[in-house]
Amino acid sequence: MFAIVRTGGKQYRVAAGDKIVVEKLPGEAGSTVSLGDVLLAGEGAELKDVKGLTVSAEIIAQAKGEKVIVFKKRRRHNYRRRNGHRQQHTILKILSIGGEAKAKKAPAKAKADAPAAAEA
Repeated sequence: MFAIVRTGGKQYRVAAGDKIVVEKLPGEAGSTVSLGDVLLAGEGAELKDVKGLTVSAEIIAQAKGEKVIVFKKRRRHNYRRRNGHRQQHTILKILSIGGEAKAKKAPAKAKADAPAAAEA
């Protein structure tokens, strides 16, 4: 089964097990996210109803893209500016489309924080 999802202003064709690089999403590596903006879904040549359909994915890593150099110049005015930019990305692994599989929850950190709060 495949789906077309929209995230970060772009559209991606995904299937279970795919890895995609999208614009930065909040979350840490190992946590799961749900992509709810599904535009199209299907299996083979048959299209499915996308109402209420979600795509669950696991965050593999938060990364940065390659550096892009921005250079501005106005001739004969001694005006030169050089800036760099690195876009932040999130690498996702698609776990399931629709209700095929349950997404695992991120481990709770409340247990680790409770003893530290008691000591303070």
